[in-house]
Amino acid sequence: MTRILVVDNHGQFTHLEHRLLRDMDGVDAELVANTTPPEDLDADGLVLSGGPDMADIGRCPDYLDLDIPVFGICLGMQIIAAELGGRVESGDYGGYADVNVRILDEDDPLLGSLAPDTRVWASHADEVVELPEGFTRTAESDICGVEAMSDTDRDLYGVQFHPEVAHTEEGEAVFENFLRICE
Repeated sequence: MTRILVVDNHGQFTHLEHRLLRDMDGVDAELVANTTPPEDLDADGLVLSGGPDMADIGRCPDYLDLDIPVFGICLGMQIIAAELGGRVESGDYGGYADVNVRILDEDDPLLGSLAPDTRVWASHADEVVELPEGFTRTAESDICGVEAMSDTDRDLYGVQFHPEVAHTEEGEAVFENFLRICE
């Protein structure tokens, strides 16, 4: 079994991320508080959930040094970027919307298997506007320059959109790809 911990950053879709993973074959998924000490996390991979804002992130930055794959979703991606030297700013488009995302790297282990243009459900209240060192921009849209990013050397991945919701085409495939990275 692949053990995945979903770090709860108090996002409205966190329970969907946990549920989707829990229902997948061969996955032992558990939801954990974002204040859980890093030394208490025993997993093959972490999902940093979305959430309302950067002020409520607990100890998530410490989780980036555990030498296991980490997948940040929305706020989770912003946490990764901010903690590793990137820059996050308020987006121009705000709330949730259906967005057409272009996959930029067909070899990316997280998103490369998706259709080159895919519809997703995303919030753009805040966005990564400058990538941390070592990261590659792997998806973009007309409203956001960094819809996804990857650092394959450190197995750190992030998406601005929400693959766990039904509005996102191929969302389950994103989680399946992350599980392959964790194996």
